[in-house]
Amino acid sequence: MKKILVIIFWLCCVAYAVGDYFVTFALERGEDLSPPKACANIADPNLKAPPIPNFPAEDWTMESFDGLKLHAKKFSPAESSNNWAILIHGYGRDGTYAYDYAEEYLKRGWNVLVPDLRASGESEGKFITMGALESRDVFDWAAKISADNPDTKIILHGVSMGAATALMTAALEPKNLCAVVEDCGYTSAYEMFTAQLNKIFGLPEYPVMPCANTVCKIKTSVKISDAAPIDSVDKIKVPILFIHGDADGLVPFEMMTELFDKATAPKEKFIVEGAGHADAKRKNPAVYFDKVFTFLEANL
Repeated sequence: MKKILVIIFWLCCVAYAVGDYFVTFALERGEDLSPPKACANIADPNLKAPPIPNFPAEDWTMESFDGLKLHAKKFSPAESSNNWAILIHGYGRDGTYAYDYAEEYLKRGWNVLVPDLRASGESEGKFITMGALESRDVFDWAAKISADNPDTKIILHGVSMGAATALMTAALEPKNLCAVVEDCGYTSAYEMFTAQLNKIFGLPEYPVMPCANTVCKIKTSVKISDAAPIDSVDKIKVPILFIHGDADGLVPFEMMTELFDKATAPKEKFIVEGAGHADAKRKNPAVYFDKVFTFLEANL
């Protein structure tokens, strides 16, 4: 019996070590505030943050529900407006990477809030949770806007992890939310990481992902599998624009189809031929933003 207990103990130690390695590699921010090491395998190393929009800006801060100091940049258009866009950046990035999107909204007279998600940019936090906790933070940013501007109209526009976060936030029903633009979001972080695990390391789902899921819960209070827009997209009541490139090598195009099919709110899809992951806007910015703002004008 003692021998069996020793074997079980060591198996648990190995399982924890496997899960801990993956969580550290994929979700933990560096000591120098650099993004997780997995970003080197996933993110485009040549992509640089665009310049800051030439519009009045101010820094906003907020304490998250679990005590983190969060940061966002708020931009004001040339003329006063009740329209607000919360722009949500992707995995391994920060709010500065959404500045080119912000520029377009500002030119069209929108107020813009660009948060640094937890464990990104100037916001505190050690672990990224792929939208599971970030969605609660974005919900609170929306509540802050509504508290100061009761007549406001808010939209969420997210890319990649930001798109997944936008969908999960919308399912929480923030006050004054009018529409969602989701660009290349995944059905679930668990499924997305499972595919990348095989692609990068040549490893199967089992036993790595279940181990990582458990360790993530221990370290962050949520599992990787909790970041699953596919489980909440049918709870969203406002119109949704789904955008995806049909050459996406990170988040399979089929994931957009799954999300679109399950959504019950008014919805549209915009498929960009030949666009890779998070590349729909860069493929043809004019067409991209024409589609986005035509959708928003029809639904605000």
